[in-house]
Amino acid sequence: MSAQALRLPRSGFGRGHVQAVAGCYFVASFAALGLPPYLTQILPELGDHQARWAGVLYIVPTVFGALGAPLWGRLADRFGRKRLLLRAQLGLAVSFVLAGWADSMATFTVALVLQGILGGTFAASNGYLGAALEGPALSKALTLMQGSARAALVVAPIVVGSLSGWLSPHRQYALLAVLPLTAALLLAALPEPEPVEQPPSRPEAVDGTAPLVSLKGLYALEFAFVFSTVISFPYLIQLVDDRIPGTSPALSGVLFALPHLVYLVSALAVHAAFRDRPQAGIALGFACIALGLAGHGVAGSLTSLIAVRLLLGAGLTLGLVCLSVLAADCAKGRAPGGMFGALEFFSKAGAVAAGLAAAAGSARFGPAAPVLIGGAAAAVTVLATLLPALLPSLNHRTRRSS
Repeated sequence: MSAQALRLPRSGFGRGHVQAVAGCYFVASFAALGLPPYLTQILPELGDHQARWAGVLYIVPTVFGALGAPLWGRLADRFGRKRLLLRAQLGLAVSFVLAGWADSMATFTVALVLQGILGGTFAASNGYLGAALEGPALSKALTLMQGSARAALVVAPIVVGSLSGWLSPHRQYALLAVLPLTAALLLAALPEPEPVEQPPSRPEAVDGTAPLVSLKGLYALEFAFVFSTVISFPYLIQLVDDRIPGTSPALSGVLFALPHLVYLVSALAVHAAFRDRPQAGIALGFACIALGLAGHGVAGSLTSLIAVRLLLGAGLTLGLVCLSVLAADCAKGRAPGGMFGALEFFSKAGAVAAGLAAAAGSARFGPAAPVLIGGAAAAVTVLATLLPALLPSLNHRTRRSS
């Protein structure tokens, strides 16, 4: 890859720096992604013997992360992206220590609130990369960042479960606080991207090229994508048990991880195939998500479940990769901290809405309801994505017939 493609500034920012940022995000995400599935084991130690508050506490960091992300993004543009990225890693470390040593529900809840407010490592990392790279180099870096998130989502719960034999998941919060602290020390050695003078708002075209999608359109796609995919997460194990009674926890975990594994093995190839046509990729991705989730509603065997999980993985990969390409395009001419902070707000808002819809749908209609709701949302998004492209053709045919 050429220096021009990477847009190397005088600070010498290159591929190794991108890999370091992605690696540090992977390391710091272990507690944030690996421990929440064990809340039903943690809360009885804090007095909630039936773990009734597990569902609420599961989304507490997400809610407060969504509220804080735009502010931290704007501060990063003003005071330095590296500085705010280090702040996010150190904020996670502080909140994890407090959660690990909490001896009451109130203290533990405060720790989760602080995790959301003080964390935001994903948006901070993307803002840092957005200040140093642009175009295909930035979209490829964002694709790598999503790979770090998928890898952590697959590996972290397994590691936490393995450690729980000698240290409870509750106390693992304090132990795993060393990971974001280590990440902060490693990130301290990276350069600060050189400040680039940004216009107050992006014009309608940059260098004569119109943007691929409006900023509002990007936010809407991000919300819809996260909603339609995350809604299937909380009750998937229950759905598997309902369809295939006696399924082992290990096999259920593999089925849960399959879509993320598809991303890990195919994301870079998908990026190469769709970086010049992300609108087609995002429509195809939502179509695969809609079909995959609808298939969950009728799948009744292990083979069919594997097939629909792989189809969902194809949609997940297409969606994440093409959203990275669209985000990189929108970042041109904009302050990246504020843009990626706002994008994180809509991502987390989609996750919160998905969690609430999954809980309400499952309670009312059973464990298949969340996947059917998510499939319907994805199908509507496909139509909304394709309609603007179809309307000019329909209008042209109407004028010709008249």
